[in-house]
Amino acid sequence: MGFYSQLDESHFQFIKQQKMFFVASAPESGRINLSPKGIDTFRCLDQNSAIYLDFTGSGNETCAHILENGRLTFMFCSFDKRPNILRLYGTGSMIYPGDGAWDDLYSKFEDYAGVRQIIKMQIESVQTSCGFGVPLYEFIAERQTLEKSSQHKGEAGLVKYRFEKNRQSIDGKLIDTPATKEPPR
Repeated sequence: MGFYSQLDESHFQFIKQQKMFFVASAPESGRINLSPKGIDTFRCLDQNSAIYLDFTGSGNETCAHILENGRLTFMFCSFDKRPNILRLYGTGSMIYPGDGAWDDLYSKFEDYAGVRQIIKMQIESVQTSCGFGVPLYEFIAERQTLEKSSQHKGEAGLVKYRFEKNRQSIDGKLIDTPATKEPPR
């Protein structure tokens, strides 16, 4: 196990090889959120910052917690022959379509339907650990369900869905952001 103040080249390479990562956040009081993420949606910007595309989904807990206290953790876990776990600890923020940084950051990804926001982390520390107890799994393919669901809803349907389903955390906190605005009438 080791702690580092920033990412190094071995960390960058490990992150690029992973097909899945986890995002953890927590309010000051209430439920801790831990979400698995797939698709090619994570990018390291430099040694101390990283971003991921956040899609419209059944909840918006990471956003609610970042608005409250900013605390955020990413975890990458190897499921192949070389065991390793890598955690990034830091402070999160959101970037929305129309924000000054949006075009530059979004251009680092493929175009996907249903993108709600970009989550950015200012990395405060990096931790590695063995991962010896993590089972071996074989990657087969990315699921297409989220993309197809977003395409089916269309942009107007996504705006309506986010307003109805993503404006309140599971602990009842209001999430008032550009991504959860009321749809036009």
